[in-house]
Amino acid sequence: MLGVKEIWLVDPNQERLAVVGAFAQRMAAFANAPFKVELTGDRRRAIEGADFVITQLRVGGQAARHGDELLGRRNHLIGQETTGVGGFAKALRTVPVVLDIARDMRALAPQATLVNFTNPAGIVTEALTRHGGVPVIGLCNNAINAQRGIAGMFHVAPEQVQIEQVGLNHLNWVRRITIGGDDATEAVLKQYVDHLKHDEDDIHFPPFLIEMLHAIPSSYLEYFYLESQILARQDSGVPTRAEVVMDVERRLMERYADTHLCEKPAELMERGGAYYSTAAAALIESLWTDDGAVHVVNTRNNGAIPNLPDDVVVETPCRVGRGGATPLTVDPLAPSMHGLVSQVKAYELLTIQAATTGDEQAAMLALLNNPLGPDAAHVEAVWDDIKRTNAEMLPQF
Repeated sequence: MLGVKEIWLVDPNQERLAVVGAFAQRMAAFANAPFKVELTGDRRRAIEGADFVITQLRVGGQAARHGDELLGRRNHLIGQETTGVGGFAKALRTVPVVLDIARDMRALAPQATLVNFTNPAGIVTEALTRHGGVPVIGLCNNAINAQRGIAGMFHVAPEQVQIEQVGLNHLNWVRRITIGGDDATEAVLKQYVDHLKHDEDDIHFPPFLIEMLHAIPSSYLEYFYLESQILARQDSGVPTRAEVVMDVERRLMERYADTHLCEKPAELMERGGAYYSTAAAALIESLWTDDGAVHVVNTRNNGAIPNLPDDVVVETPCRVGRGGATPLTVDPLAPSMHGLVSQVKAYELLTIQAATTGDEQAAMLALLNNPLGPDAAHVEAVWDDIKRTNAEMLPQF
């Protein structure tokens, strides 16, 4: 048992904190939870004495996300919150803030582990690993969604499914699947290919791609493998994801304000981030109880993926206990995966350099190294656009 005594919710938006916080307190009371839910706008007060700090934040809110997406559309580039020029702008805004949180942890909770959900999670976790000075593990819901999707496909309990998901956050592939300890990779790939052949969505991976890769790509690889289709959809004038989410959040706030609501509303699934809380609770349980369970997380490679550097953050299966996450050794990445991962990792490292130093040359080199970024003829104009769009949120430049 975790023996949780207090959970502190932190939000600088007092109105949102009051509504969401009161809902969280009702949920805890309804479930007869043995802990208190405390609310504060003072981050340092919440961090003091904590055992775990969970970061899930968005500098500039959904308005900044909307700006990231429009930035891409203006420059005929992918504008998305974790990848492309949008993800780059979000990283520049976010890295200094999470490093400030790490600084508070060193002073007020030196025993604490930071569990990072904040996007772009790979870059943020890499920055914390290199510059934060605190134990950190990055977590995403892609792996638990894949696990549960496969479990549903084969009518088994999710705990029966283990996946080897490797690469970087939002740039990874499921290469091997076991069900009940037996290798089920071929059966799962066949089912997935059959599903794609009958998929009526406008944009989806072509079945031959799965057969060539012999792996299931993260949905975020659509931005790389199907870039022209994504750009065409952007240019068609569909609402940005930020606009969709703002509407969902407005409706959710109305639901949360209902004093009779004591359980998660169904509308929450529209928001994205399904099973984040489940994944976080399971990870924290392993860290606290030292149960040695395997989780797919973001952590330092340390030789687990043999053809990537030891000191970079990767997303891969890890055995988790009180000592943190120990990545399990897996096969090297195939050339078809390794080339893209290496290029994106170079982009991530340059982005962190720019975010932490205010080096504009590093920023433009990062954009040039991003496979979804501008070319040299347009990089200065795109960089100027990013600075204008984020004028008050990039003080380091």
